[in-house]
Amino acid sequence: MFSQLGDKLQDIFKDLRGHGSISETNITDAMRQVRLALLEADVDYQVAKRFIAQVKEKALGEEVLRSVTPGQQIVKIFHDELTALLGGAAEPLNLDKPARILMVGLNGAGKTTSSAKLARLLKKQGRAPLLIACDLQRPAAIAQLVTLGKQVEVPVYSPPPSEKDVLRTTKASLEWAEAEGGNVQIFDTAGRQEIDAALIDEIKRLKEFLKPQEILLVADAATGQQAVSVATHFHEALGITGIVLTKLDGDARGGAALSMREVTQRPIKFAGIGEKLDQFEVFVPDRLAGRILGMGDIVGLVEKAAEAIDEEEAARMERKLRTASFDFNDFLAQFKMMRKLGPLESILGMLPGMGNVKDMNVDEKMLKRTEAIVLSMTDAERRRPDILNARRRQRIARGSGSSVTQVNDLLQRFNQMRKLMKNAGKMKRMMAQMSRMKS
Repeated sequence: MFSQLGDKLQDIFKDLRGHGSISETNITDAMRQVRLALLEADVDYQVAKRFIAQVKEKALGEEVLRSVTPGQQIVKIFHDELTALLGGAAEPLNLDKPARILMVGLNGAGKTTSSAKLARLLKKQGRAPLLIACDLQRPAAIAQLVTLGKQVEVPVYSPPPSEKDVLRTTKASLEWAEAEGGNVQIFDTAGRQEIDAALIDEIKRLKEFLKPQEILLVADAATGQQAVSVATHFHEALGITGIVLTKLDGDARGGAALSMREVTQRPIKFAGIGEKLDQFEVFVPDRLAGRILGMGDIVGLVEKAAEAIDEEEAARMERKLRTASFDFNDFLAQFKMMRKLGPLESILGMLPGMGNVKDMNVDEKMLKRTEAIVLSMTDAERRRPDILNARRRQRIARGSGSSVTQVNDLLQRFNQMRKLMKNAGKMKRMMAQMSRMKS
């Protein structure tokens, strides 16, 4: 998401930073290109126009034009304004009792999946969420929520198959919730292919009955120009309190994220960044602004690593590397640990400057082949790679669907790594001994 917009913006600002001094003409030309890039990314025309006017006004300030690095100053102004456009600071959920969250949106936006993802996130934060199925239009939606609830280990209220009255369902669910003892109730409501009177009337009745603290509009980030219309209609009818953007991992242009926040003046609270249930995070505007502009998101990367990597396991790995006792079992464990962080392209994109690298494709086939080769070894072979003679290598190649050359290449790289770590350990010990002799 945003890769196309990010590439264009980074090219524009790279050119601007290349000038030793900047004139009003330089800024006007750059802003014209930025406006075109925003429009091509499906940002609403009026939103783009207002945004560019604000950036240009600040960029033409005397302090900027006379500064030593005017290009850098303009990039900072753009980053700050983009952060403001995306909502400024991250806004938490209002979870005051009875802590009811109404999930609304069109069919296909990802309401049901987002409800389960949100429940998982709240559970990790120490809360006791409950999922309540209120989509009586699609029996498949109820079955899906029940399945997802089991996966995230969160109780789900499922109405009887014959039930068609939403208010009766909701009243029954509140009695169930009272018995369950949870402290956050998440209501997955019905959607339509497009906004209509029946849909809005049903959700209005739900809102009036439940009086929820949060009404979250779940919207597909690839909605495009329709985003403004969808957000405006739902907000005018219900008074939404926030937005959940789904499919932010896609290759769509992403203007919805910029437009919906601006037209509703409601924060984007969460972002779905993949299909897996753990690929859901609090939306932090300045981090996304930094990633769009190629500045990376080191804080986000550290948080991902802290969540995915076991500290004791990482320390054990480090000891084994230092003593050169690292074997293929350790290699496999490290490989799985890294995969927990998510797709490697998205991880690389969180590093400063890497977002501007063209064709930053990680060869997934090669990664899977590497894993298959190691999995085709016996436990003894993984623990003692030295016993891998020609016959064993041929068997491993057949078992992993690889060639003997590919098996040999992996073994060579593995041995080089062990040798390097062994030498590093020797060097460290030698430096420590010299330090003791001096004292």
